[in-house]
Amino acid sequence: MAAAVNDPDELKIWAEKYRPHGLSDVIDQKHAVERIKAFVAAKNVPHMLFAGPAGVGKTTVALAVAHDLYGKDVHGNVLELNASNERGIDVIRNKVKEFARTRTMSSIGYRLIILDEADALTSDAQNALRRTMETYASVSRFILICNWSSKIIDPIQSRCAVFRFHGLAADDQKKFLERIEKGEKLSVDSSAKDAIIYLAEGDLRKIANLAQSAASAKKKITEELVYEIASRAKPVDVKLMLELALAGNFAAARKKLQDLLFMQGLSGQDIMREMHRQLDSVKADERTKAELASKVGEYEFRISQGGSDLVQLEAFLAQLSLCAKR
Repeated sequence: MAAAVNDPDELKIWAEKYRPHGLSDVIDQKHAVERIKAFVAAKNVPHMLFAGPAGVGKTTVALAVAHDLYGKDVHGNVLELNASNERGIDVIRNKVKEFARTRTMSSIGYRLIILDEADALTSDAQNALRRTMETYASVSRFILICNWSSKIIDPIQSRCAVFRFHGLAADDQKKFLERIEKGEKLSVDSSAKDAIIYLAEGDLRKIANLAQSAASAKKKITEELVYEIASRAKPVDVKLMLELALAGNFAAARKKLQDLLFMQGLSGQDIMREMHRQLDSVKADERTKAELASKVGEYEFRISQGGSDLVQLEAFLAQLSLCAKR
């Protein structure tokens, strides 16, 4: 116990523990990182906007830029804020403006302000931010991070170099998982790796969290353990249930559904989500797949509005069986 307390890394969640600290360790995003490296090498970073899905490395790249620019002086020269928590105009006028207007003592010549989840900023806050970015550009640079660039007003986007991040390839995700496996001295089956990558859907944070959760149970991680820890439906089980219903075997499909809900303890929305992902793999013609996609949307909405998981999912399977008989 004493060793764990003395080593801060032992207390970190793995998503933070295995976050790269420099741009040289970051997985490239279709040459986006290479372009950012050129800015950092010239010590002349513009205002930048990073947009893309969650967990693909936007915040990691922003922090890596800060570390590569300032080194040990990073804490005195970088302000990191989460705009979803501090999203009003007062934060921009006070905290951000006060930091932005202060000159740095470092050789870089400007300070860095990282605004995570910037698409949560109100319209008034974004307009105030626009003026701050323009007024203090000589002494401060901004990195705005968001999931949806369309929620950032055009005047801000026009002042930034825009970088659009994408989901990482399966091979890159596997390399990240293998880095964790080696660092934590785990044994991860190849099928378990595929399961973790499938469940994470391109989000590296989810990969790290799933691996850490599974490792807390056993050092040898199997596919069975991954799905048990994630409390998610196995693709093969959901696909079998769909194919039974599409073959007109409602009783067998209903029995499989009850097993997923009651024996495996899955939620209705989790099952609907997995059914949506299995649309392309079921053996059916295109017309049937189109009807299936429409029904998935309808019944997922019913469940989200408070409908009974069992009743709605059984009704969904009944619709598929009737469709098959027609």
